[in-house]
Amino acid sequence: MSLASQLVNLLAAFLLLIAFAMLSQRRILTLIHLFAWQGVALAASTFLVAHTTGQTHLYFSAALTVLLKVMLIPWVLHRLIDRLNVKWDVETLINIPTTMLIGIGLAIFAFALAAPISQMASTLTRSTLGIALASVLLSFLMMIVRRKAVPQVIGFLAMENGLFFAATSATYGMPLVVELGVALDVLVGTFIFGIFFFHIREQFDSLEIRHMEKLKED
Repeated sequence: MSLASQLVNLLAAFLLLIAFAMLSQRRILTLIHLFAWQGVALAASTFLVAHTTGQTHLYFSAALTVLLKVMLIPWVLHRLIDRLNVKWDVETLINIPTTMLIGIGLAIFAFALAAPISQMASTLTRSTLGIALASVLLSFLMMIVRRKAVPQVIGFLAMENGLFFAATSATYGMPLVVELGVALDVLVGTFIFGIFFFHIREQFDSLEIRHMEKLKED
């Protein structure tokens, strides 16, 4: 195994570790920091793959990841929780130990599912496909078990990170036009979610998702 492949595997393991840390974290501010570190690992892995394989469009993808997911979106989320005065998310649908056990089961399932595909692939990052799928499933689990809106949005953004890492692992990334479209959708979605949070807070003085059932009834 080459040094580049080992470094990519190391960054992929770091990405999976962050996904588990986000799943067990209750403090929203720390969730934002973990999301930013996930962006750092994703950008570093993308840059390394671009340097090793000569896929020049991945340099732009790495730069876009740093700009949006390491700098801009965490800054927007910081401003959002400051204005909403939200620091903690102590309420989950399932307790943390049970959630972590479910997460381990999902990670095992992801590795088993990706194993046949990885054997057929010839890319430098073929061994990280299981980690990419596990990151997506863990982020989706985080969206399910959280009661409040802000952690669910962070889970959604982390799931998008996992999908991008899966695309890089399987095919050396998506076409540049698609990546630009996805990045724009994520950025606009973040601002829309922010406006949505303010409306929930003004109406119910809380950000718990169960309050949206009242909106539906009204």
